[in-house]
Amino acid sequence: MSATASPVPPEYAVAPAPGLLATDLGLLVLRVVIGVIMAAHGAQKLFGWFHGNGLSATARYFTAQGYPAGKTMAVIAGLSEALGGLGLILGLLTPLAAAAVIGVMINAMATKHGFFAPRGYEYELALLAAAVALALTGPGRLALDQALPILRIRRLVYGIAAIVLAVVVAAVVLAVRN
Repeated sequence: MSATASPVPPEYAVAPAPGLLATDLGLLVLRVVIGVIMAAHGAQKLFGWFHGNGLSATARYFTAQGYPAGKTMAVIAGLSEALGGLGLILGLLTPLAAAAVIGVMINAMATKHGFFAPRGYEYELALLAAAVALALTGPGRLALDQALPILRIRRLVYGIAAIVLAVVVAAVVLAVRN
């Protein structure tokens, strides 16, 4: 092997991208759209904004769905949606933001009546899948997480940990539901 030859075969070599990649822009669009949807849903629950029901009506809904302490659950769901959504928009602590969305969507799916049925869960499943994808891929380079080297280095590990956290917490919440 010559002194100038690369130890990596050319078919495996990947040149570093000097500027933004389509992936970064695609992840930004995905983060912002999912984040806005979730933050708005959280604001509906907490404050009644965007034609939402507000905290009292949301608490009654949670109680009717068998959740104990309806108001507490409504606050937790509203904060999870609002803060998770804002985290996704900013690309800040993306694995935790995605976990918040995943946990809420698992619980939302549990209150539905099947796939494509009246009141089906396909919308919630799409949001859950997007949040899982963001947890695993990270937010892209147009994100505040870029200032947190630990999240860049161990992106997959933290993504998987966030997903596991979301599933465990959602399962606990569902276990206490009547």
